[in-house]
Amino acid sequence: MPFPRAVARLNRVGLNRVTRHVAPWAPGLGVVVHQGRRSGRAYETPVNVFPTSDGVRIALTYGVHSDWVKNVLAADGCCLRTRGQKLSLTNPQVVHDPMRHGTRPVERQILRLLRVADFLVLVERRAVGEEPTSQG
Repeated sequence: MPFPRAVARLNRVGLNRVTRHVAPWAPGLGVVVHQGRRSGRAYETPVNVFPTSDGVRIALTYGVHSDWVKNVLAADGCCLRTRGQKLSLTNPQVVHDPMRHGTRPVERQILRLLRVADFLVLVERRAVGEEPTSQG
């Protein structure tokens, strides 16, 4: 079971304000830049990021019904600032993965303890012929 909504609200007004400045540079973290579905306002949401061969997987620690997830799905993508790079991502898909594939062992155990098994999978949007960004 993901974190309760009350924790999400507290993080939005407190911890996220600090994390937004660290997450774009810290390994395993990033900031999703997305636009509100109704307001059109720009938002920044810190997330746990796991690189894939063609994009990223983001752990949905607050569940699939979080506003930021709905915003990204409605817009068919977002930008992600991670490890000093800005990625343009598209084709978002919510994936339920109880085995937590593609996560590092320590994080896999933490996600298991928190009962987080849902991820948002996105593909990096690239120019034709451009090589994938190495996130290593």
